[in-house]
Amino acid sequence: MADRDGTGRAAPLDGPERRQLDVIRRWGTVGALLMAVGSLGAGAAPVFSPLPGTPVLGLFGRMPSVAMGLVWTGIFLIVSAWLWLGRFARPGRQRLVSRSQMDRTLMMWITPLVFVLPMFSRDVYSYLAQSQIAATGQDPYELGPASALGVDNILTKNVPNIWRETPAPYGPLFLAMGRVIAGITGDHVLPGVFLHRLLVLLGLAMIVWALPRLARRFGVPPVSALWLGAANPLVLFHLVVGVHNEGLAIGLMLVGLELALRRMPLRPGTPMTREELAWIVVGATTITMAAAVKIPAALALGFLGVMIARRLGGRFVDLLKSALLLLAVSVVVMVCTCLGTGLGFGWVQTLDVAGTVKSWMSPPTALGFLGGGLGLVLGLGNHTEAMIELTRLLGQVTYVVIVTTLLWKAFRGRIKAVNGLGAGLGAVLVLGPVLQPWYVLWAALPLATGVLAKRFRLFACGTSAFIAVILPPTGSAFDGRAYIVPQAVIGAALAFALCLFAARKQIGPLLRRDTAPGST
Repeated sequence: MADRDGTGRAAPLDGPERRQLDVIRRWGTVGALLMAVGSLGAGAAPVFSPLPGTPVLGLFGRMPSVAMGLVWTGIFLIVSAWLWLGRFARPGRQRLVSRSQMDRTLMMWITPLVFVLPMFSRDVYSYLAQSQIAATGQDPYELGPASALGVDNILTKNVPNIWRETPAPYGPLFLAMGRVIAGITGDHVLPGVFLHRLLVLLGLAMIVWALPRLARRFGVPPVSALWLGAANPLVLFHLVVGVHNEGLAIGLMLVGLELALRRMPLRPGTPMTREELAWIVVGATTITMAAAVKIPAALALGFLGVMIARRLGGRFVDLLKSALLLLAVSVVVMVCTCLGTGLGFGWVQTLDVAGTVKSWMSPPTALGFLGGGLGLVLGLGNHTEAMIELTRLLGQVTYVVIVTTLLWKAFRGRIKAVNGLGAGLGAVLVLGPVLQPWYVLWAALPLATGVLAKRFRLFACGTSAFIAVILPPTGSAFDGRAYIVPQAVIGAALAFALCLFAARKQIGPLLRRDTAPGST
């Protein structure tokens, strides 16, 4: 192992590899800049946007195909740069990118995206309206934006039609933070969007802090976890650009796990110290706060309980003790959060709000549509609604069985608890009533800290890249303008090919098979 030091750690990149890394950084940064410029015409701009009347900047709004083509070209550049970066962050490779090099790469790619208009989704406008409802003293868990703020309110006008009459499905901690933002920005949409993006960036900072620490704990190279997790294009596009509160929830969840395990010894059966117990309580508190943003984070408490039980000795009574401890902590924290924010417990009744939308992207819902369609073809009548309810119920039963099985396997030591958490979150969200592309991150980020298997990492890499390039970058509809998307994609593909040709000498080594020791 000539390329490793005496500690067994990977050696730094050599001269040619550092030059290749510089090319990768610049390639991705150009992509981010193109996305920033293209968002002026392709992004989900506010209804009353100041851009159309702005010299030069307003030009992109009158060229939607060109603007979207720029964004898609940027997407292709970032995704390809991420794939090339992966060769220098592959577990088992004897020369790996350093943590500082990975951090600088992330900063170069993220910085231009901080200032773009929202893309891929208009959810942030729902955040603004629901936060304003809370700021006015009304109950966002009882009233939708149209009822609480009025249909003519500027914040209501930016909310997609399907969500204008629905109450908030988010936890009280998130709406309390949004209420603070609403108090600062009022009806000013773009400043509100920017402050919500800062919340997401806070969550991303938590992810960057927790991922390498958890990865080291579970035997994965830290930079490998950061590459698959924090540098993932889905994180850049749907958390940073899309401004989704998953960033804050997942960040709190991962930080909570790391804090809870901070003083946990590797050897089971030793007496638990007060310091260790204190860190467990702090970690469980943080995870509960994550659940007070979005409820799926609560599943991490179950797998944390399994790790505590194994640390106590692995007996069934140890499992009961850890469950009671975490239940007590989570109940106290959640009650204090609900009462302390003044928002109460109404969020419990709105958890299924997203299920009112019947999207084919959810496998159970798609099966329900298929069953209803078959009934129509066979002349049995239209029973689509009943079929969707049935398939969704079967999906829920299935993921309960899967999660229970994963918890038991983690308790028996057959799988890593963090891998069980990632797989369990994946099952809950894939088999749930609604599925969005960015939900993949709930599973991918925990799994990035615990899975070394080459087959999984190739699957995760391919899935992330596919989802990243297949989803249109705008949050707006294309009614009567369906031609825009194919025009933009074709133009972007040609532009990307020209970029490859123009930089063929610089990127040539990146297109060849990695022959570094330990790269197979």
